[in-house]
Parts: sequence; C-alpha cells; structure tokens
Amino acid sequence: MAAALTSMHRRPEHRWTVAELAGAGAVSRSTLAARFKDVVGCGPLDYLTRWRVELASRHLREDTVTIATIARTVGYGSESALSTAFKRVTGSSPRDYRKTFRAPRGT
Repeated sequence: MAAALTSMHRRPEHRWTVAELAGAGAVSRSTLAARFKDVVGCGPLDYLTRWRVELASRHLREDTVTIATIARTVGYGSESALSTAFKRVTGSSPRDYRKTFRAPRGT
C-alpha cells in the first residue's frame, strides 16, 4: 500500500489505474483494493480523487491561476471534470470554494 500511496502523491496528474498502483506495490489488484478499504476506508481510486481535490483546494486558496490550469495540474483533463469531482467531494464548486476560502492578499 505504501508504494501505491507514494506513487499517487508523487504524480497526482497521472492517469492511474488500480492495476498500475497494484504493480507499484507488487500485489494483485484485489489485494490492493482490499488493503486500501481496510486501512483507508475507501478504494485506491476514490482516495486518489480525494487527494486531487485536496490539492486543488490548496491551489484555489493560495494561487491565482485559472481553475482549468489547476485541473490539469492535479490530474483532470478539463475544468468541468475537476468541477464534477470537486463538487462530489466537497459539496461546493471550485469557483464557489475559491470565493469562500481564498485568503486575503498580504496575509
């Protein structure tokens, strides 16, 4: 599991599959999925989605780059794809999140 987590954290923009992540840890897909569920509480690709949304959240709070740029940086092919995942995880759109949580300049 550590190898899969390390891989996701190092390259969140990569289009990971469960097979690739399992290969990184030299385990089967079913073994990786079961261990993830037991330890983390969700499957590896659900974890990856949450990790990407966490990274996007940081960018939205701290950066001035466009949402489309953030989407590509964290592994989504479009602003729309990020928006769908972001809203599913946080309940808010990236645009609304940025308006609400963006730190004022100079702080």
